[in-house]
Formats: sequence, C-alpha cells, structure tokens
Amino acid sequence: MPLSEHEQKILAELEESLSKQDPRFAKNVRETNVYSHGGRRVRWGILGFVVGLLVLVLFFSQSTLLGLFGVALMFVSAVVIERNARLLGRASWQDITRTPQGDDAHANLGPRTRSLRDWLSRQRRKSE
Repeated sequence: MPLSEHEQKILAELEESLSKQDPRFAKNVRETNVYSHGGRRVRWGILGFVVGLLVLVLFFSQSTLLGLFGVALMFVSAVVIERNARLLGRASWQDITRTPQGDDAHANLGPRTRSLRDWLSRQRRKSE
C-alpha cells in the first residue's frame, strides 16, 4: 500500500532531521547493507577456523585438551561460516567485500536501495 503524500512528507522530514541530529548514525545506516553483517560474521568465522587449526597443529602433541579445544573452535567456526553464508544467499563475494568509495557510496548498496532512494527523491520533488 503506497504512502499518502502527507505520510511521505513526514517521512522525508524525519529523514532530514535524523541526518541533522545524528549525522554519524545516518551515515552508518546509509553505508550498511543487507550483506555487511553476514559478511563480517563469515570473516570472523574464517579467522576462528584458522586460529583453531593453528591451536590444533601447535599444541596437540603437547596437550590433548588444547588440541581438542582447537578442533572445537574449528567446528564452531565452520558452523558460523555455514549459517551466515546460507543467510547471505546468492550475494556475490564482491558485494560482500566491496567498500563504499567516494561521495556516491550509497550507489553501491544494490538495486533495491537505489530504487528506494530514487522513489523517495521523486516523492520529495513532488511535495515541494
């Protein structure tokens, strides 16, 4: 159900006041996309897996308990990687690892965000 003209105007005013009151938060919202949290968790999972492998290789001969800790860390990391990679769906790794560049960083957020921004800017122009 589309928003009425009055509701769109209120939404635009809220967005503008948020940008003025807390520009850092507004910037974070603009730069964060659907894939950023999942991608970050995948990277942490990979790091955890590598650390678990190093613990296993370095300490298993000295302490079986530490070696088992490394195996457990690898297992938990693999589960984190698998679940978050599944949540990411069909997103390409380029979308996940891409960093916003320049003043037009919000253009890198994907077609849905871009179309929403275009729609909001058209609505804003209509109301003026």
